[in-house]
Amino acid sequence: MAHPPTPNAASMGATPSGSQTTPPNAPNLPYAGVRVVEFTHMVMGPTCGMVLADLGAEVIKVEPIEGDSTRHLLGSGAGFFPMFNRNKKSLALDLKSAEGREVALKLLATADIVSENFRPGTMDKLGLGYEVLSQLNPRLICVSHKGFLPGPYEHRTALDEVVQMMGGLAYMTGREGDPLRAGASVNDIMGGMFGAIGAMAALAQREQTGRGQAVQSALFENNVFLVAQHMMQFAVTGQPAAPMPNRISAWAIYDVFKVRDGEQIFLAVVSDTAWAAFCDAFDLADLHADARLGSNNDRVRAREWLIPILRERLAPHPASEIARRFEARGLPFAPITKPHELLDDPHLQATGTLAPITLPDGRPSQAVLLPLTLGQGRPGIRLNPPRLGEHSLALLQSLGYTEAEVASLCARGVVAGEAQTPPG
Repeated sequence: MAHPPTPNAASMGATPSGSQTTPPNAPNLPYAGVRVVEFTHMVMGPTCGMVLADLGAEVIKVEPIEGDSTRHLLGSGAGFFPMFNRNKKSLALDLKSAEGREVALKLLATADIVSENFRPGTMDKLGLGYEVLSQLNPRLICVSHKGFLPGPYEHRTALDEVVQMMGGLAYMTGREGDPLRAGASVNDIMGGMFGAIGAMAALAQREQTGRGQAVQSALFENNVFLVAQHMMQFAVTGQPAAPMPNRISAWAIYDVFKVRDGEQIFLAVVSDTAWAAFCDAFDLADLHADARLGSNNDRVRAREWLIPILRERLAPHPASEIARRFEARGLPFAPITKPHELLDDPHLQATGTLAPITLPDGRPSQAVLLPLTLGQGRPGIRLNPPRLGEHSLALLQSLGYTEAEVASLCARGVVAGEAQTPPG
């Protein structure tokens, strides 16, 4: 079931949930023709499927009859389902019933990849473990997303925040004695990406061997990979890494400054050439001529008295004027932006990073595409985040179930689906 090539996001308008668009000049997608069946929820597993789906795979999301619980989360979880489940089909299926498991097995016999993020052992209890599936379909690649790789911790329940705390990231993000989780689901998302990378590697190896294999990624090990640079810093210097707010920066000016009207802006001056340009931009000739500030390392040693002077001299300027002067001289700067403000970012709009999408409840919105280009195009939105069971009936019929059999499965609560499903 290969999909048509994805549209370039910039050329695509919002479409009803489940519809597809195939404008001309769309990029060819590398995983078109690959079928992925996922038993996933929350963020980590769905991220893996989203990456593969965005790159062209047909991804079938098998949900409980009542639906993925992330469809109804509040607060910081409200964006999980629409963000990580675009370009997917929804099959609502009762895996606790023998008939539901039979449907799943028929579907998996047609798949290239199966992805799951249940607790360890759950797939085995359902009769859908790797040993069973590899006998059913020797070419199948089984990707598991767990809290920990096999070892002493594998029985523990993990969450992104749990592994950030035990894996050094919260320590590095917060101030001394005040661990703080990162402001996004960094391990869930990156762990899902590593699951997708593992699936891609297994697909490449299958071309050589003809057989699939088991792949596993894990939150904790992913987090350790994120802080590995600080572990290596200790190996090289013998000194433990300090939390980011307390670190001794390698750069003299690498700070957030509060300026006119209480606005904030991040400024970086990281070389002697940049220092000269910075001093010229703000009429700081006296500082440029100060022998105590001749090199970057001199300025790092002088930070205790230099930074207060710079804060005082920059304070009268509006942030927009500081940004203009920095940009004109090629100096790094950044406004302090809230996530929702990025929906109106002119660069993101111009590059097609924000693509129209329709939420499962019918409201139009924008989705953030993968941060890459393939050739001259962006992998875009072929399918909006699906309504629960939106594709159940069409998928069952494609597996050989008759209309009467599908109706019977629906009547007995084994399958849930809509009366009519758009083709494809």
